[in-house]
Amino acid sequence: MTQRRIDTTDNDNELSLLLREVRACRLCEQHLDPNPVVKVGAAARLMIIGQAPGTRVHATGIPWNDPSGDRLRAWLGLDKGIFYDTSRIAIMPMGFCYPGKGRSGDLPPRKECHQHWHHKILAHLPRLETFLLVGQYAQQAYLPNAYKSLSENVMHWRDWFPRLVPLPHPSPRNTLWLKQRPWFEEEVIPQVRNHVHDLLSSD
Repeated sequence: MTQRRIDTTDNDNELSLLLREVRACRLCEQHLDPNPVVKVGAAARLMIIGQAPGTRVHATGIPWNDPSGDRLRAWLGLDKGIFYDTSRIAIMPMGFCYPGKGRSGDLPPRKECHQHWHHKILAHLPRLETFLLVGQYAQQAYLPNAYKSLSENVMHWRDWFPRLVPLPHPSPRNTLWLKQRPWFEEEVIPQVRNHVHDLLSSD
């Protein structure tokens, strides 16, 4: 059985107790090997909501500990020290555990985490100002008046900026998507990066 990990540097007792509950979650035990991966702190200003852990993240318990995370950190211009600092950044995927393999890649994140845990965790993160919504599942859940496709959401990112920021998933599988849309890394990323740096450097 994989060791179950969930990290927090926050001293808030209620949040710490809640994270213990998340760590012990077995809602999906009939469908997968539970190993909830969430990293949050009550003082965080930025929330990153992705899809679900992959096999490497599942094994290590460290979110975005893979090539996708390397690309995401490059987009944001952040090193691992800042990226994993829960006093600045909270990380909470749509599905907390690795969902397993499907015919064409990993299965979609299960819905139980969003339905049961997201609102409880967010209630303990009062300083959040910006949410990076990475991938279609996070955008479907959190974008009001979302467009029909991820590409349209990203193209119209200013509709929700700076509170909500739709981003494509930084997976190597999306390299073709990025090559076909050079405007994303040329125009969107610099502005998102500047906002994130300003946000994280403010009191």
